[in-house]
Amino acid sequence: MAERSFKKEVTKLTAGEGETFTGEGILAVTKALLQSGVAYVGGYQGSPISHLMDVFADANDLLESLGVHFEASASEATAAAMLAASVNYPLRGAVAWKSVVGTNVASDALSNVASGGVTGGALIIVGEDYGEGSSIMQERTHAFAMKSQMWLIDPRPNLPSIVDSVEQAFRLSEASNTPVMLQLRVRSCHMTGSFVAKDNVRPPLTVGEAAAHPVRDTDRIVLPPANFLHEVEKIEKRWPAGIAYVRDNKLNEWFGPEETGEGIGLIVQGGLYNNVNRAMELIGLADAYGESKLPIYCMNVAYPVIPEEVADFCRNKSAVLILEEGQPEFIEHELNTLVRRAGLDTRIVGKDTMPRSGEYTAEVIRKGLAKFLADHAPALAPELEAANPLPAPVAKEIPQRPAGFCTGCPERPIFTAMKLVERELGPTHVSADIGCHLFSILPPFNIGNTTMGYGLGAAGASAFKPKEGEGSKRSIAIMGDGGFWHNGLTSGIGNAVFNKDDGVTIIIDNGYSAATGGQDILSSRADNKNRVTRNLITKAVRGVGAKWVRETTRTYDIPKMRDMLREALTTPEKGPKVIVAQSECMLNLQRRDKKVKAAALKAGKRVVRERFGVDSDTCTGDHSCIRLSGCPSLTIKPNPDPLRQDPVAHVENSCVGCGLCGEVSHAAVLCPSFYRAHIVANPGRFERFKAKISGAIIARWQAGAERERMARAF
Repeated sequence: MAERSFKKEVTKLTAGEGETFTGEGILAVTKALLQSGVAYVGGYQGSPISHLMDVFADANDLLESLGVHFEASASEATAAAMLAASVNYPLRGAVAWKSVVGTNVASDALSNVASGGVTGGALIIVGEDYGEGSSIMQERTHAFAMKSQMWLIDPRPNLPSIVDSVEQAFRLSEASNTPVMLQLRVRSCHMTGSFVAKDNVRPPLTVGEAAAHPVRDTDRIVLPPANFLHEVEKIEKRWPAGIAYVRDNKLNEWFGPEETGEGIGLIVQGGLYNNVNRAMELIGLADAYGESKLPIYCMNVAYPVIPEEVADFCRNKSAVLILEEGQPEFIEHELNTLVRRAGLDTRIVGKDTMPRSGEYTAEVIRKGLAKFLADHAPALAPELEAANPLPAPVAKEIPQRPAGFCTGCPERPIFTAMKLVERELGPTHVSADIGCHLFSILPPFNIGNTTMGYGLGAAGASAFKPKEGEGSKRSIAIMGDGGFWHNGLTSGIGNAVFNKDDGVTIIIDNGYSAATGGQDILSSRADNKNRVTRNLITKAVRGVGAKWVRETTRTYDIPKMRDMLREALTTPEKGPKVIVAQSECMLNLQRRDKKVKAAALKAGKRVVRERFGVDSDTCTGDHSCIRLSGCPSLTIKPNPDPLRQDPVAHVENSCVGCGLCGEVSHAAVLCPSFYRAHIVANPGRFERFKAKISGAIIARWQAGAERERMARAF
């Protein structure tokens, strides 16, 4: 059950010639693929293109009707290997994933397809997860494109430009026999807009038809001696062909006047154009519609750089500011080389004015542009404070939003159990992994020493193998079910079995690839008409040779989790220990249950909602429950007792009734202040009568207790 359904939106993908298509960027990309006659699509979910994969899945019937094959790939490497279909056949194919981590996983296949080259158009759509919205290391796709000589398109963030870039990418790929990368930032993926649609095109050759007539070309296979000739072909044929196509089809754009009296200009990556325009608008050098007072060269193709276009733009200019996110400054270095080769004296200004790291937001660009103007065009330099769109007092009022587990998350009790075992046995090395469970590194759990990649939790702990007499402890590795199927089964569990490792691996099975939006995976318990689910992780683990395997189907049972983990850490049995901890992702559970309960309420049926609370009179105010739980619904409130100053624990109405707080109090032998309540909507006649009697009895007891308290007071 994906985080969001696009069943309704994908009906727009049938729009024909001349119709106006309105929707999100990811829908526009899918429509552009269909208009381009794509034969196959695949990929692996991950921000910011997770929903692109969801759109593909929800549009599966439409894809099939057009003869387009869709594959929900097991990993980014699997997706990249699909591009092999375009090597020998005139098949247009597109794959998608989160970059830069996805590109790292796919690098082997990408290097091979870039070396041998392609016959059909090959498009790699990467979600460029750089900057403020990123959850990964701050790297860029640009370096990989340069390393393997694949063209990199960075379109302006508007739907017509994005759609045109997808269509042009296929043509560029075919004209130069080179794979093309199209990078989309998170704002491009989720922005809304419109464009004039074209008819969907059935691929001239489907993958089935190609398979029925196999073609073999040894010159395309990366083996000696062909692989040595590939480099020559890249430089002497594909590179000039790519340059010529970009130049002749004007994929890059020019805005503003050709010249200014100050002799300056701006060069910007296409994906940053909207931010640049907003920054210029704030200082009075552009309007909201893109009318610029400065010459702008917009590089919708970030790689390769087109020498003739750079020379033409820089000619007769004393200084040009290049706006390029990240480090190293690849484009800036290239511009300096090309300008000198053209015999120009134009000064290329980049990282000496702009920050060397971090996202180039409109505010960052505004400050950098103001400094550039002060140095090279003082007459245009603005007063910075006058153009500040967000005054400091307002900015300080924006609340921080630290990452953390959702309310009721079934992964939280696992780390509560780990903290309880840590109290008994002392701390141990914990190798973390990519996924929601990575939030355990943060307070209140503070669990986790390293994280090395998706599905690499167990591999990251493989060096820590305890030996007799050293006094070392078994390490603990964390792995999610998504990471397990992506990479962890072989690189983690299989590797541990093969090398006779003695560590403990906890595989958190919440039923989905939850951190990327709740997509189904092999072990999902949900029914999926297009995929095979219900493949047990325990069966796969035992299949590669693991002997010590334990499973729990309710992670909220903290005593059981604690005892299981303690046994894994202390058993004399050698070899890898694997614990599979199952409980469904609470977000997906709530998405499903809320619809059912809402329908029942509307129909006037009886509905019971379970939640927990804290007895303020019993709570001691030491807050141990909060430190061992960390649930967002478990907070504090002022103590109702005027003689006690410590605030008491309090459960907010966002509680989903998972029971963790009560389980923690019992397992950790904390105070007995938690209570469980059942909130009944549309109760029956007997329930109403029972509630009336109970209320009367409680009211009488409360009145008596209040009289007794007043008597003691006086």
